[in-house]
Amino acid sequence: MDITYHVNLIPGTAQITSLYDSSGINRPIQDPGRIEKMYQNSNLVVTAWDQDQLVGIARSLTDFCYCCYLSDLAVREEYKNRGIGKQLIALTKEHIGKQVTLLLLSAPAAMEYYPKAGFENIPNGFIIHRSE
Repeated sequence: MDITYHVNLIPGTAQITSLYDSSGINRPIQDPGRIEKMYQNSNLVVTAWDQDQLVGIARSLTDFCYCCYLSDLAVREEYKNRGIGKQLIALTKEHIGKQVTLLLLSAPAAMEYYPKAGFENIPNGFIIHRSE
């Protein structure tokens, strides 16, 4: 298995929704227009490919000087536990630089993964949930 990684190569919406569906990440895959807008308005996307198949993605919003919000980290189910997620995070960190804080909100199922990937659990966050 030779996985290749790309920065800001935006996959097609069908490829993204297929990956999300396989990975178990909860995203609005029934609304392709919304998925497309999510990527049009993101400014850092790192992808992992097995030949022409999208197997992993990290989608972020950042100012490249102070903070970066890692909004999506997804790996196709059959490719999990191969270091792809950690490599996507490493490449995201490489592109934002050392002065930038990388933060995220974790799905309950992934709470044990992120400390293994180098994240610190912080209790001082707040959220206003979307209504749609």
